[in-house]
Amino acid sequence: MPEIKRRPLTPRAGAFAVIVGIFWSGNSIAIKAGLDYAGPLRIGWMRFVAGAMVTLLWAIFTKADLRIHRKEYRPLTLLGLLFTVQLVFMNLGIKYTTAGHALSLNVTTSIWTVLLAHFFIAGDRLERGRFLGILVAYAGIIVISLDGLRSGVDKDILLGDGLSLISAFLLAARQIFAARLVEGIDPSKLLLTQFLMGTIFFIGMSAVFESEPWSWAWELWTSLVYQGIVIAGFGFIASLWLITRYFPSRLAALGLISPISGILLAWAILGETPTSNLWAGAILVMLGAGLAQRRKRSDKTTSTEGDSERVATD
Repeated sequence: MPEIKRRPLTPRAGAFAVIVGIFWSGNSIAIKAGLDYAGPLRIGWMRFVAGAMVTLLWAIFTKADLRIHRKEYRPLTLLGLLFTVQLVFMNLGIKYTTAGHALSLNVTTSIWTVLLAHFFIAGDRLERGRFLGILVAYAGIIVISLDGLRSGVDKDILLGDGLSLISAFLLAARQIFAARLVEGIDPSKLLLTQFLMGTIFFIGMSAVFESEPWSWAWELWTSLVYQGIVIAGFGFIASLWLITRYFPSRLAALGLISPISGILLAWAILGETPTSNLWAGAILVMLGAGLAQRRKRSDKTTSTEGDSERVATD
């Protein structure tokens, strides 16, 4: 596979990233709605199966090479384990906290991505203004967490918030790791490996820990279609497509729209009335994430020059 040269986001790519981010904002809503009919681990493996079907169709359409070579076993296994652990934290976090909290805390993925990309992605460096954005976003996290302390300590919400925050960090680590692996391994192979390992683990854990009855209600079907086809299918493919072309820290803008759109969706679909702390914290997280993604003048110049070169060679 040829060497990948990433660049800052173009306006068109940024618009596509925002659209994908809006879709992602509905993922926590879908999971939360499905938890009324099945446990978080059971929902997890069913989601992976649906996502694998979409990814396999995409791999066939793009004629992807799905053969696993000897040198790929270790990195693919590590990626699959990271994916599985991150999803465990995410699903359990959503179970204990509100969908609005989970959505707002998940946006911190962009902050962790900025920090990790500085150390692991060539040319993706952290400047002073972006560090200021990180501090603002962390202030937003503190404000969101105040909901769990409003009338005494709500241990469930605090536990869910903590799990969601860990999930956001692990997701950023997985995205950076995948961004490095995609330079030599086909994206479809990366996704299918994650879905396979996640399915095996979640089925086993569900069989051991989830003995409660569950129902094939239409709400569960709707939840799984959204989680599996829209997110685990289209969302994952789109995200990997983007990180092969643009700097991961800039692509963290995927989540910038999530808090507001997610809070509104949770309000409309789940009846979760947003608190003032949630609104204030979400706005601070978005503002901080926006500052962390701000492009320097040199980035814009590089992007423009890159576009001109492509036009000249087409």
